[in-house]
Amino acid sequence: MASRLTEISLDCHDPDRLADFWTAVLDWVVLHREPGLVEIGPAGRDDHELLDAVRSGPVAPTIFLAQVPEDKVAKNRVHFDVSPVEGSQEDEVERILGLGATRADIGQSGDESWTVLADPEGNEFCVLRSLAPGHFSL
Repeated sequence: MASRLTEISLDCHDPDRLADFWTAVLDWVVLHREPGLVEIGPAGRDDHELLDAVRSGPVAPTIFLAQVPEDKVAKNRVHFDVSPVEGSQEDEVERILGLGATRADIGQSGDESWTVLADPEGNEFCVLRSLAPGHFSL
């Protein structure tokens, strides 16, 4: 018997703004929207197909952006890592900065192979090495 990771919840002040940001970063879509809550995920999955996929093995989880009144007060204990698939790490960092991210200092040494950014509400995430052809090989 096993469970599957199906959703990740991220508390925020403005779910619509973060949905716009994260759908652009990940090339995802809004799957559901109601006041104070937005679900985003990969496009093109109907409910029956998704249920069959979840039962047979891991699938990409969706992200729930939930409005809360509290401010973010410390470094995230859980964060997202993203890997470019169509260009260099540097190009992807610049693209994501253009979408509204900022550079974040969480005490890095400067020798890391990843770049730490923060989304428009200050949630840290990392841009890892590129997986794009010509940038990564097995």
